[in-house]
Amino acid sequence: MNTMAAEARRKALCARLARVEGQVRGLQRLIEADTDPEKVAQQMAAARKALDKAFFAMVAGLIADGHTEADAIAELLVRFA
Repeated sequence: MNTMAAEARRKALCARLARVEGQVRGLQRLIEADTDPEKVAQQMAAARKALDKAFFAMVAGLIADGHTEADAIAELLVRFA
């Protein structure tokens, strides 16, 4: 894979993580404001899902780059997915 595609994936991943960071900061504000627990739980689930998507985007990038052995990617998935 060319370096421009890898750089684009890295920027997209960082942007996704910045959105997750914003979600977590919003969660902190909800908790500090003593918001209804159901609303907090809903936002926690959304943040967790967004972080999962970032993880799988990272793994997809490893696969697309072709520099990581399949066994190493499988081990990464087994350990962290």
